[in-house]
Amino acid sequence: MPRIGTRKPAPEMLKNIDTMVVDLQDVGSRYYTFIWTMYLCMQTCEEMHKSFVILDRPNPIGGLLTEGPVLDSTFASFVGLRPLPVRHGLTIGETGNYFRNEFFPDLDFHVIPAQGWERKMSFDHTDLPWVMPSPNMPTPDTALVYPGMCLLEGTNLSEGRGTTRPFEIFGAPFIDSLHLTHNLKNYTLQGVIFRPLHFQPTFQKHAGKLCGGAQIHITNKNTFRPFKTGVAVLKAIHDLYPQYFSWKQPPYEYETKKLPIDILAGTDRLRKEIEKGEKLNNMEAWWQEECHQFNRTIRKRYLLYK
Repeated sequence: MPRIGTRKPAPEMLKNIDTMVVDLQDVGSRYYTFIWTMYLCMQTCEEMHKSFVILDRPNPIGGLLTEGPVLDSTFASFVGLRPLPVRHGLTIGETGNYFRNEFFPDLDFHVIPAQGWERKMSFDHTDLPWVMPSPNMPTPDTALVYPGMCLLEGTNLSEGRGTTRPFEIFGAPFIDSLHLTHNLKNYTLQGVIFRPLHFQPTFQKHAGKLCGGAQIHITNKNTFRPFKTGVAVLKAIHDLYPQYFSWKQPPYEYETKKLPIDILAGTDRLRKEIEKGEKLNNMEAWWQEECHQFNRTIRKRYLLYK
């Protein structure tokens, strides 16, 4: 009988197939576990000499921009097994191309390219219907804020699960929404405004409790930087409510020792600099340098689209 509850396919699961075909809508963020399930499937297929085919799909948040730290392998987990920036700017086919050439050179690997997609396109330029890849990814705008707002999973803040706008709505019972949104203006973030609100999650963090917080409204997709925005939210709440804010403790996504915020960020540097009050622009400088280095030395080799 096949094993139940395993992330990497067991050999007996694949013994009666010749080719594994992947047809998944990724959302363009390193934390989203579809690409790591794919990675583990590629690993088993290489070990068993099976062929692997990806039916490629657009990156819904575009293929030009990268943002956030590149994973330090010390913090590898199921929300990041190999080096990638948080916002990686790759399609799932390009991600597979990277995995195959860097880690699985003996895998019989093929990508069927998406037709008509260009790197500059966001999802609303494709004329394709949005089919939710998971319950808490209801719209393309959710995917756009996700590279930053998923960081809230590593805290005691609600990331909006249990509302109709997960990751766009965030907060906690101890937050004064007007005070928070006024403070966030000091970061002069581009392409985004924060609307103060109160909400009551129906499940997960603070279920049934009235939370103060805000809703993110994207005003310019080209200038909006989701990861920087998510870090600004963490810094603002960390500094305003030090007696209430806390980092979530493990376990999280099968990791039982390292802090969830550290495996999400792919480094402990982000958390430590928030704790010591480092300026946001100084933080952005080092993670963008990591992105530039990754783009120059690795990412550019595996791009399939202009």
